[in-house]
Amino acid sequence: MNPTEVVKELQEMRDNGFLSDALMRQAVKRIAAADERYDWVGIYLLNDEEDELWLHNYVGDPTEHAKIAVGQGVCGVAVEEKANQNVPDVSKVENYLACSPHVQSELVVLIRAGDEIFGQIDLDSEEPAAFAEEDEESIQAVADKLAEQIAAERR
Repeated sequence: MNPTEVVKELQEMRDNGFLSDALMRQAVKRIAAADERYDWVGIYLLNDEEDELWLHNYVGDPTEHAKIAVGQGVCGVAVEEKANQNVPDVSKVENYLACSPHVQSELVVLIRAGDEIFGQIDLDSEEPAAFAEEDEESIQAVADKLAEQIAAERR
């Protein structure tokens, strides 16, 4: 994925008046189409009041995990620990929440502004150890652009 192109496209959408909902939908589509290793791509938004992540949108097979409690699974742990998660082998995660029995590895990148977490971009792959540091950096660039828009809308 070329994060510069995706970030530029998202900025153009912002400049044309699109809100975060549209930017998140476009980001998920662009990320999912960028690499065949990305079998499922979704965005979860944090609901602070419920201490849950709520599935915003995704590309891939349907999942039963529309809500994930903070601290549960790779997604919930990312929020709890306030840190991105790159899990090369999900079978080694004790409280793993499987979206599909075929998933081998997962990458979760937080959408945040400073200490405030808005949500995350979640990628699943059917390949073991599918995600490298470059993948995380690329997804982080997109997450940062989404965070800019979400923060601006909440002001």
